[in-house]
Amino acid sequence: MEMDFNNTSFKDFENIPGMDAYGWARLWAEYMEDRSRVGQFNYRQENQSGCGPEIELNLPGNPHRSFVSLVSNDYLGFTQHHLVKKAAVAGIEKYGSGAGASPAIGGHYLFHREIEDSIAAFFKRDNAIVYSTGYTANSATLQALLKKEDLAILDMAVHASVYEGCLTTNVKSFPHNNLDALERILKMARQKYRTRMVIIDGVYSQDGDLAPLDKIVELCRGYGAYLMVDDAHGTGVIGETGRGVIELHDLFGEVDIITGTFSKTFAHIGGYVIASPELVGFLKFQARQHIFSATLSPASACITKAIQLVDEEPMWMQRLWDNIDYLKTGLQGLGLDTGNTQSAIIPVKIGDINLNAKICGLLLEAGIYANQINYPAVAKKDARVRMSVMATHTHDQLNKVLNAWEWVIKKTGLKNKHH
Repeated sequence: MEMDFNNTSFKDFENIPGMDAYGWARLWAEYMEDRSRVGQFNYRQENQSGCGPEIELNLPGNPHRSFVSLVSNDYLGFTQHHLVKKAAVAGIEKYGSGAGASPAIGGHYLFHREIEDSIAAFFKRDNAIVYSTGYTANSATLQALLKKEDLAILDMAVHASVYEGCLTTNVKSFPHNNLDALERILKMARQKYRTRMVIIDGVYSQDGDLAPLDKIVELCRGYGAYLMVDDAHGTGVIGETGRGVIELHDLFGEVDIITGTFSKTFAHIGGYVIASPELVGFLKFQARQHIFSATLSPASACITKAIQLVDEEPMWMQRLWDNIDYLKTGLQGLGLDTGNTQSAIIPVKIGDINLNAKICGLLLEAGIYANQINYPAVAKKDARVRMSVMATHTHDQLNKVLNAWEWVIKKTGLKNKHH
């Protein structure tokens, strides 16, 4: 079988008719080789240094070894904070390198309870459950709570983990942040399903824009639906003290289920769900990926310290916002389309998958490592370069980014394309 790799996306390999999985894999290998040859497969680069604003990559033929990194969601730079690293080392010294079991049968430790207590208190609540990843915090929770008699109502831009969690229930989705469409679904569903649950992000991972949470809460309450908010990208970034979009609207007591990850602001890995004591207690024994997976390793003791640091050292959030404003203003000054972002995620919208890949290759030539986001993560016409800003970026590094974009514009005519 032949494919036109210039017009092929990852999704085209999910289920190719007339081939088995080994055939898909062989064709995928051809695709990767072809895209790499033309400099358009800029994924899975091997980072040879730690997570940070500047990283080392070994890219044959590239003149750089050190790159300004715009690919990390370590928004406050806590993965390299000396107190966070010290807490991780102390956890390993005290408990060893692994937990050794799933939580119900021997793998639940004191440091797990401390993380649960800390993240619940951070959001002004009393009860939380931790998972080994943020992905399973969403997928396992939804699989446990929603069945064939129920309905999940999704903003179309929610994370893949939410879609996977809803495979065993009924799903209706509404266009991103479209409240009229949401209300129509809520009206239709009121008498048809046992449980109706609206599921949104606080900050959306591709556009960096915010949910109109106050209005969504009002609709959910008016139509008797539950509300689940994943604010993975808003925590530590949005709100006066970094409690995310929930804090922005002062709705701590109005969101039924809060989910998130420890892999961004909180500098480690893992996920959490915050809810009523009864719901949390139920999930601890019914969420399959929780009860059948080994728990977070002792190094995760550093998470509690990272949670504390959001309040103890607020200057990191201040520095982050200084950097966000600096980079976004500079990009817009170059005539680039950064969409509706209101967070540390800054997209530059390109609108063409091949040009998008080419631009990411050019940025690497200029010493800038950023992510190409193409279909199916976004619509083909919404292809963009996605950049994540960190508190630990310097203005010199951000100037290097802006200079690289100026060079890209001249080389590709990108500015003229959008104006």
